[in-house]
Amino acid sequence: MSKLTRRTALIGGVGAAAALTGATAWGLDRFLIEHAEVTNVSELEAQASSSASVSPGTSAATEIDINTWTSGSGSSLVTGYVADIKVPSATSVRSAFAEDTFGTNIIEYPTAIASRVGATLAINGDYYGFRDTGIVVRNGVAYRDEPTRTALVLYVGGEMRLVDETTTSADQLIANGAWQVWSFGPGLVDGGKVMNGIEDMEVDTNIGNHSIQGVQPRTGIGMIEPNHFLFIVVDGRSTGYSAGINMTDFAQLFADQGASVAYNLDGGGSSAMVYQKSLVNKPLGRNKERGTSDIIWVG
Repeated sequence: MSKLTRRTALIGGVGAAAALTGATAWGLDRFLIEHAEVTNVSELEAQASSSASVSPGTSAATEIDINTWTSGSGSSLVTGYVADIKVPSATSVRSAFAEDTFGTNIIEYPTAIASRVGATLAINGDYYGFRDTGIVVRNGVAYRDEPTRTALVLYVGGEMRLVDETTTSADQLIANGAWQVWSFGPGLVDGGKVMNGIEDMEVDTNIGNHSIQGVQPRTGIGMIEPNHFLFIVVDGRSTGYSAGINMTDFAQLFADQGASVAYNLDGGGSSAMVYQKSLVNKPLGRNKERGTSDIIWVG
């Protein structure tokens, strides 16, 4: 079911059942109605970069190598796409919001966002717009400071680290050189080793975004060494093309590719990899994407 279809279903199902309790208005406001907090984000970030003398790097020097990865066969076949990326500067790894707007419940197709910003390669991000917690720092600008979970921080020096949000703040992370902070998870790999307990992790358990456990389509990001990164998307829920992957095997895939650090991003039907304005993967076995709140991209 596509995101737009699912959102409509929530209006009809949850709304009708809760009409007499007052939950309808809350549900619509919390999960469906767009709330724009910052518009013209690209202009704001350009001004911030100019003030801080931050250069986005040169796209000509960015190296991108995309390979198809498969495991198993028949009904157990799993298909994924591994992008090995070397950038001249960490600031070449950028984020973009749907509709160039920061807020909740604002979505746009990844190919549309990627086309608008001129991305050569992009993946879906952490779908920050579904929740109102976590630390959100994008392209050096702090947008949200509600520490909740383990985040992945990309520093301007080119290093990625897993950080416990509850021990810090958006301002402190930026002071320490944070360029991007993604808040989803869990962390998959640290110190080159698959992390323990990741099969038991839950990110959100509220309506519409339940457990991330089990065999699922997944998107993740990792670092081999500073300024050398991995974007990986594994498709799922499509028998004969890709059944999906559990969290531990997804983490092992990153470790096998040489990742020293890796992090799980939003998955399911949101999992998307875009190259040269076109989908690389087949979300849910179809060549059809669904709307999300943000992408991570390189030029």
